[in-house]
Amino acid sequence: MQLSPLAHDRAGTGEPVVLIHGIGHRRGAWQPIFDQLSERYDVIAVDLAGFGESPGYPAGTPYTMDNACADLAANFEAWGVSRPHVVGNSLGGALALELGARDLVSSVTAISPAGFFGRVERFQALLPLAVMRLASQLPDRVLQVVSRSAAGRRLVGAPLYAHPERMTAYATYQDCLAMKHSTGFFPAARSGIGYSFEEPVEVPTTVAWGTKDRLLPYRQSRTARLRLTGARHVPLKDCGHVPMIDAPEAIIDLIDEVVARAATTGADVA
Repeated sequence: MQLSPLAHDRAGTGEPVVLIHGIGHRRGAWQPIFDQLSERYDVIAVDLAGFGESPGYPAGTPYTMDNACADLAANFEAWGVSRPHVVGNSLGGALALELGARDLVSSVTAISPAGFFGRVERFQALLPLAVMRLASQLPDRVLQVVSRSAAGRRLVGAPLYAHPERMTAYATYQDCLAMKHSTGFFPAARSGIGYSFEEPVEVPTTVAWGTKDRLLPYRQSRTARLRLTGARHVPLKDCGHVPMIDAPEAIIDLIDEVVARAATTGADVA
């Protein structure tokens, strides 16, 4: 497919690490860990096509995993990055695993990845997302007022975070706007209804899951363990679906561990 230039933030030097957000979110989801990661890695936080500041796919291009992986791989090349380490959350976690299954990356850190839900659970996940999308259509002035209120931030962030009170008013408002203006939300959601991840991933992989995840409940990690027997599986205690705000240091430790494991694996192969 034709390259879709993806908006991104980039900082630091060292091993390349690409951060991929979830459905309806934006690259700002990684802000709690971005600066610290950039002290040791070449970090790229990306807005997926149709999310954040990235344009959607051209008319007629479906939001499939094949297209998303091809688009990301083309952007890796445009950024001068070869086989980066990828870290993804939710939809981004599924994409990270898909990239790993295609052997396009050096390692995978998948945080509460999509693709391990049952028939009923997939709709249980989409329902609160649809409600969030509907609520985001309120006038911008109303969204600003809600975001400035501690009670409003708890309400907006409850499906995503175990500790939504840690979100700032600015970040909450920007999240609302990202959801509101996302042209990729419904195409990606429709594609995700029937999605299941069942491919082998040979690169070093860590799957982490928040024990208080309300969107993709922690019990789905059992399915991930059965399908990804070669991966490291880690519970994130007292964390929600987007745990970068709940436990930033724990997420950084996970990334450090899998990057180090990839370096050891590469040395062993050499």
